[in-house]
Amino acid sequence: MTMKQPGSFIPFSLPSIGIEEEEAVLRVLRSGWLTTGKEALAFEKEFALFTGSPHALAVNSATSGLQLAMEACGITKDTAILTSPYTFIATSSAALHLNASVQYCDIEKDTYNIDPEKIEDALKRDRALLKPRIKAVVPIHIAGNVCRMQDIMTLAKKYEVYIIEDAAHSFPSKTDNGYAGTIGDIGVFSFYATKTITTAEGGMVCTANDELAKRMTTMRMHGIDRSVWDRYTADKASWEYDVIEAGYKYNLPDILAAIGREQLKKADFFLEKRIHIIKQYNQAFAECPWIIPPPDGKGNAWHLYLLNLDLQKISINRNNFSQFLQEDGIGVSMHFIPHFLMSFWKKQGLDEKDFPNAKTRYESTISLPLWPDMTQMMIDKVIETVIKTGRMYGKY
Repeated sequence: MTMKQPGSFIPFSLPSIGIEEEEAVLRVLRSGWLTTGKEALAFEKEFALFTGSPHALAVNSATSGLQLAMEACGITKDTAILTSPYTFIATSSAALHLNASVQYCDIEKDTYNIDPEKIEDALKRDRALLKPRIKAVVPIHIAGNVCRMQDIMTLAKKYEVYIIEDAAHSFPSKTDNGYAGTIGDIGVFSFYATKTITTAEGGMVCTANDELAKRMTTMRMHGIDRSVWDRYTADKASWEYDVIEAGYKYNLPDILAAIGREQLKKADFFLEKRIHIIKQYNQAFAECPWIIPPPDGKGNAWHLYLLNLDLQKISINRNNFSQFLQEDGIGVSMHFIPHFLMSFWKKQGLDEKDFPNAKTRYESTISLPLWPDMTQMMIDKVIETVIKTGRMYGKY
């Protein structure tokens, strides 16, 4: 394979930042108020309006949002969440930090999402115990492709569990049941630097439940009964407040919220641009027998393009294939290393034999570059390099 030329490397992901975001940051810097204030409040209102969620709480990361959501749902010692091992570690670590345990079930064979049938199997086993533990199910909308939420919500009602959507990949994902992240009891979005919209670091938590929203609002900022903005702008003295719970510090600063407000305005446009790239990838790869098309469903946000290799039709493995792409100047990634391959979880007894679908998908999948500002030349080079590599090592 030819080595990449200087300056010819195509990054896996770059944020799409314009003059609007730059001006928004300067506006906050010049305002004299840098931490959580009117920008964060406005961002929450605008996000709630966009998604149709009665409540939207801005947080400093989706990881923090997951912990707030789980805490509000009563996830604590002697309880458990049920999720998929095919996700970033934050989905599970949020529960561990609450002294809860994590149980797993496999993904569907034809998608990267948690399998509702296996969810029910796990819930049946749990409910047969003298003291059931599973209190919440956490489905992850991998790559922006929405889980089978109607089936999952039916199970939630049947087994009386909370549904906390890990919607880190799925914005904006509009389905017949509303936006992903607003279908379950709570939804948690990510605005990390590589996500579909970004605040550099940050996230949003959505819920229609007033009590859950109240609890998360309190716990988000030290368990204090007043917001920072209220304490420093209301007539009541700023030092007059009460701590009603041992909370966290998970608030989103105004500088980041201001970026988010501008990004939110562009969310649909960004999605259109990603779909434009996706269509070219799909069309080009349709003639490649060593490529299995990525799963697609209603409301797909296309956060990632998951190139699934048919390893029976090429003579190299996924790691070699990705290495050759990188050597030819294509930035790639892997989503995700399943938890059963992590040292921490191996020590807990998690066994890859229990998750054949997740193992198979991980071993055959590469994430290709996909970001709104990719040029046509970049798109063409990705396509050309993938096809060239496949033809070179094909067995068909």
